Amino acid sequence: MLGSHRADLDLRFPRQPSSGATSPADHPQHLRRILEHTVAPVFAVASSALWLPTRGSRAEAFARQVAMYLAHIGLGLSQRRIARLFARDRSTVAHACALIEDRRDSALLDRSLDLLEGALRLVSPRPV
Repeated sequence: MLGSHRADLDLRFPRQPSSGATSPADHPQHLRRILEHTVAPVFAVASSALWLPTRGSRAEAFARQVAMYLAHIGLGLSQRRIARLFARDRSTVAHACALIEDRRDSALLDRSLDLLEGALRLVSPRPV
């Protein structure tokens, strides 16, 4: 869960020397891990469900849409890069982002997304 105590889990991006600094967008496995550990537990879906080639259940599809939205808004990734990360079309990512943005009218979802964005900022290697 969002408030679980997993001291053994260090999601922070390894710091690189300034001359060879890399961004998390260059490391898809790291991005996947960040999104899995941030989104999947909150929406009670398996981490692997975010990467299914099929839609999956309604809850899995929604969690995937949230993960795509957070990758775009919270991590600052382009929709094209997110599409490659999730093995989806860019228009699917655009649809997910628009859908989640529209659903932020719900106070509960809006607060949840705010908290998730904050969690992503904590593990992101750069200010977002």
